[in-house]
Amino acid sequence: MMHAQSQSVKVGYSINEVCKMTGLCRQSVYNQINSGHLRSYKVGKRRLISPGALDDWVSAKEASTAA
Repeated sequence: MMHAQSQSVKVGYSINEVCKMTGLCRQSVYNQINSGHLRSYKVGKRRLISPGALDDWVSAKEASTAA
């Protein structure tokens, strides 16, 4: 009997995942969060960044450098 593989939707990226995706160091990611440029939320002790927040941040960065 074959089982269908379920695809899970990622609702939040860890700081380390964001570092790998963006090429930024942890301190730079935290600086963006602390300055209000990158939205994040906490689950327990973990800080996560939603895919939408990351997309918004990238779009804002693209817009600010395109001018």
